[in-house]
Amino acid sequence: MTLPENLTTKLRHSFAKQSMMATFGAQLDEMPVGQVTLRAPILDGCQQQQGFAHAALTFGLGDSAAGYSALSVMPLEAEVLTSEMKIHLLAPAQGDRLEAIGKVIKPGRRLVIVQAEVFAISGDTRTQVALMTGTMVPELPK
Repeated sequence: MTLPENLTTKLRHSFAKQSMMATFGAQLDEMPVGQVTLRAPILDGCQQQQGFAHAALTFGLGDSAAGYSALSVMPLEAEVLTSEMKIHLLAPAQGDRLEAIGKVIKPGRRLVIVQAEVFAISGDTRTQVALMTGTMVPELPK
């Protein structure tokens, strides 16, 4: 199901304010309800000592994708905060870019359970490099 235009605008506006995602060169791509896809190149400044994408890039993309997937099912006036996030690093993140797909597993009024899968893309090869699960909390205006 496609996000309503007001939610799409909200997510794009919020994402544009994330300076860390801008540093990573990340882009907000697909946004059906309850799911968000982010993509980022593996820049020289985001690599670890062996030339793989640093786990901080993998985690940051996965966390943001999961957070925005949660925000897509929250009330329009809500913001979102990560309460906890666990990451399983499955393979070295090597290639041209990373893709993180965040999904809502269980929406709730107080907690939203999320998952993110992160893939390394190298040409036509797509390798899952991380699986993340976490809890997002709606932050409503006081």
